[in-house]
Amino acid sequence: MKRSIALGLAVTAVLTGTAVTGVIAQAAQGLQFGACPEDISQPYPQMQCANVEVPLDYDAPDGEKLQLLVSKVPARKPEARRGSLLVNPGGPGGPGIAFAGSLSGRLPAEVLDSYDLIGFDTRNTAHSNPIICVDPAAFWKNPLPDPDSPQTREQNWQRAQEYADGCQQHAGKYLPHLNTPTNARDLDRIREALGEQKISYLGYSYGTYLGAVYGQLFPEHVDRMVLDSAVNPDTSEVWYRNNLNQNIAAQLRLGRYFDWIARHDQVFHLGTDRARVQAAWDGIQAELRKTARGKLGPSEFIDITFMALYGESNWTTLAEAIADFRLRNDDHKLIALVSTKDAAAENENAIYNAVECADAPWPSSRREWERDSAELAANNPLGAWYNSWGVAPCRVWHGPRQQPVKITGEGLPPLLVFNSEYDVATPYAGAVEMHRSLPSSVLVTEKDAGKHGVWALAGNADADRIGTDYLVNGVVPSGNVSVPGHPDPDPKNPGAARTFDLC
Repeated sequence: MKRSIALGLAVTAVLTGTAVTGVIAQAAQGLQFGACPEDISQPYPQMQCANVEVPLDYDAPDGEKLQLLVSKVPARKPEARRGSLLVNPGGPGGPGIAFAGSLSGRLPAEVLDSYDLIGFDTRNTAHSNPIICVDPAAFWKNPLPDPDSPQTREQNWQRAQEYADGCQQHAGKYLPHLNTPTNARDLDRIREALGEQKISYLGYSYGTYLGAVYGQLFPEHVDRMVLDSAVNPDTSEVWYRNNLNQNIAAQLRLGRYFDWIARHDQVFHLGTDRARVQAAWDGIQAELRKTARGKLGPSEFIDITFMALYGESNWTTLAEAIADFRLRNDDHKLIALVSTKDAAAENENAIYNAVECADAPWPSSRREWERDSAELAANNPLGAWYNSWGVAPCRVWHGPRQQPVKITGEGLPPLLVFNSEYDVATPYAGAVEMHRSLPSSVLVTEKDAGKHGVWALAGNADADRIGTDYLVNGVVPSGNVSVPGHPDPDPKNPGAARTFDLC
C-alpha cells in the first residue's frame, strides 16, 4: 500500500516464475492442472497449476489475450466436496497463488476437506504477465526521501510523476484494463474454466472489494462468500478517502502498540507508559532526520512501524530494535528490518497504484493533496504524508479512470464480513459500510484487537468457528456478533504466536 526510469526493462524476465507454459490447455471438460512454477511447487508441492486465458480488453474479446495462473489444492475428502473456494489476499497486487499455498496449511480441516482451494494471480501480477513501472534498484534505493519534511516535498512530487510516467512507458497498454471490474470479470472466467456454476470466495483486504464487485456483477454465480478486513465500498471513499482514513486508524493503533511495550517494560526498558515509549520512538526519528544510518532513514523507520501495525508478528522484534537503538545506540536490528524492494515487490506496488488509480477519480490539485495531508498530520503524524506519497502517482496517472461500482448486494445469498476493531489498513468503519451495502451479510467484529486479517489468520477460535460453520454447513449467526480479541503477543514467549500477517 505504499508507493521514471526509461530502461526498457524486460519485465517478464526479472520476475521469477512467469506463467506456466505447456502444462495447461482449456478443454471442454475444464482445466487440465499440472506442475506449478518452481517457486510455488517447492514450498507447496501439493498444489497444481493451470493457465486461464482472458482477453486483454473485454470490449474486444477476440483480440489480444492474457494468461492468468490458477492453482488448486483438491478437497481432501472428495465424498464431502461441495465446490471451489477461490481466495484472494488483497493488495491490489498481492500474489494470490503463494497466499493460497500458505492458507493450505492454515485453514480449518473441515474447510480443506470440503473445498478445492483455488488461488489465482490477478492480471499482470506475479505469474500472470507481470509488469513493473520502474527499475526497483534505482528508484527504491534506500534511504528514500523524508515523507514529512517540507524540504523534500518537491522531490517527492517529482518521484510521483516519474512513477506515473514509468508505468505509462513500461505498461501503458495494460493500464486501461487494470481495474477491479476487469479483475471481477477475470474471476468469472476462472469460474467458467473450473466448470463451476457457482463459486465460494474468501477475500481479505482489497479482496473484499473485489468480492463485493464480483457479487454485484455476477450474483447468480456466488455460493458462499467471506469478506475479511473490509474495504469501505462507498463510492465517495474509493480510493482517495480510504487511503486517508488509514492514517487515523494507524495513529490509534500506534498508541495501543506503545501501551503494549510499556506493559512489558521489564523486557524492553523503554518506559512504563505510552508517553515515554512515544518519546523513545520520536528520539530515533529525530536522529534519523539528522543523519541516516546506512539504508535506514526517517521514511524507512515510518515504513517499518506502519507495517508492523498490520498484525503483531513483528511487535517484539521492532520493540527490541527500538530499545537497542535508543538505549545502546545499536542500530543493527533496526537496519535489518528495512524492506528493500525487488522486482516482485515493485510488481505489487505497480498493480496497487494501477488498480486504485483507475477505479475512481482522484484529486488533480496538488494543493488539495497537501492540505489534506497537513490537516491529518496535525493529529495523526505517523502516516499522513508517508501514506499520501504512496498513492501520489494517482494525481497524474496516465490511464483512464472510471466511476466506482455502486455496491447494493442485490441477489446475493447470506455472507460473512469480518473485521477487527482497530484495523489499520481497513478501518472498522469500512466494515460497517460494507455490511450496510450488503443486506444479506452478517458482520463479525473482533473486539479490542487490531489485526488485519481475522478468520483463520488471527488465531481467534470464536471467529474461526463462525467462519468454518458458515463455509462448511451454511450456518450464519442470527445477527451481527462480536467476539473477544485474540491475545496480544507475549514477548517472553514469541514462538507461541498463532497469527499470520497480511502484508
